[in-house]
Amino acid sequence: MNSSLTVNQLFESHAEKLALKWSAGRSGQGRAVRCSIDAIKAKGYADMPMVGHLNLIQPSRIQVLGCTELRYLESLGKNSYHDALTKLFEETPAFVVVADDVAPTEDLKQRAEQAATALFSSSLKSDKLIDHLSYYLTGLLAERTTLHGVFMEVRGLGVLLTGESGVGKSELALELVTRGHRLIADDAPEFSRVAPDVIRGVCPELLQGFLEVRGLGVLNVRAMYGDSAIKKDKNLRLIVHLKPIDDEDIRNIDRLVGSQQNVEILEVAIPHVILPVAPGRDLALLIEAAVRNHILRLGGYDAAQDFIERQKDSLTKGQL
Repeated sequence: MNSSLTVNQLFESHAEKLALKWSAGRSGQGRAVRCSIDAIKAKGYADMPMVGHLNLIQPSRIQVLGCTELRYLESLGKNSYHDALTKLFEETPAFVVVADDVAPTEDLKQRAEQAATALFSSSLKSDKLIDHLSYYLTGLLAERTTLHGVFMEVRGLGVLLTGESGVGKSELALELVTRGHRLIADDAPEFSRVAPDVIRGVCPELLQGFLEVRGLGVLNVRAMYGDSAIKKDKNLRLIVHLKPIDDEDIRNIDRLVGSQQNVEILEVAIPHVILPVAPGRDLALLIEAAVRNHILRLGGYDAAQDFIERQKDSLTKGQL
């Protein structure tokens, strides 16, 4: 989980997209955007939303002030107004944003400086700013892990090829690229949980477009096959594990349903298939077949169950 994202890092990476301008409180640039669970409990809260409109009772980690919130503050009496500002900043939010293309008041700037809390202004409407912030923070603060394997897009599906070193993952990936599928990441794809049931995989910037094939070294897939052979990211939908096995092992595999199960990645169940590696097997063809079969499963069709029902129907008709 990326809990070390700072206010300044968020500003530098998304200031243009969020139309942010730094108004005051630059000394708060190193504050963590995410508040630790212990810190939240110490404040007496069961949870703390990441971003929302001004709320002094159940504060968000990022407080957004639009025209409505500013009018509310202005409507307060002098003492209540200053109490509200004190409450706003004593909760040590990650930062405060004045939206709707309104300039922050001098009182807000002064309080932000005193509290060492970043104060931004944005020309975006407050609702849109909150939506955009929520979207970007989902990616920036998502739980992450790195898995060894080659991540591919096969027939529009994100497929991770895994297996022991030297089993042939990169050679298989190269064959799939020549068949028109796309490479996302070789060796160390990074995966993040961007929704309760969605895992997204990307390639580390240093490795983008490269594929290491034993005997050939490092290949630039983009230079060799063009931009269409590369994909920036994809949701992980299927894991295919390449496993060398002998004839005896192959005979022990369930011929009706194969070797299908689920494995947990970042607490999300991902379908997992073990694909036997043996001389003479066309692995690229089998990967394409596994993907096509999985797409059918996603649509509610199970070939094994269909076959079983057909047998039952045949037996029933034979008895009649």
